[in-house]
Amino acid sequence: MTPFETATAFFHSCESLKGWAECQQYTADNALFFAQSEPIADLSKVAEYCDWLADLGKGPLKGCGYTLHSSSYDEANHTALFFATFNGTHTSEGGPVSVTQQSTASHYVYAIGNYSGQI
Repeated sequence: MTPFETATAFFHSCESLKGWAECQQYTADNALFFAQSEPIADLSKVAEYCDWLADLGKGPLKGCGYTLHSSSYDEANHTALFFATFNGTHTSEGGPVSVTQQSTASHYVYAIGNYSGQI
């Protein structure tokens, strides 16, 4: 797989709520994770994020999903970018508050570095 194909496969696996069990094939051991969003700002490993997202989509935001708008790969910087919208409704228990039935459609960007054929 090309670096962009690897990053794309990881993105779709992660966003499809497959969890670390599926996503790990695309990542280097102990791949780092950084985010500014408060619920995930304390996560530091890609594995943690993959499982957090899978749990979110099988729990409080059951059935959540994403719409990919654009993706690209920068050969000079070994970086894939994915611009998408996260869609979810708080319909199930398991979060820090009771079920609200509120929905979100939130834009986000992944910047995925790929230096060794893995993320």
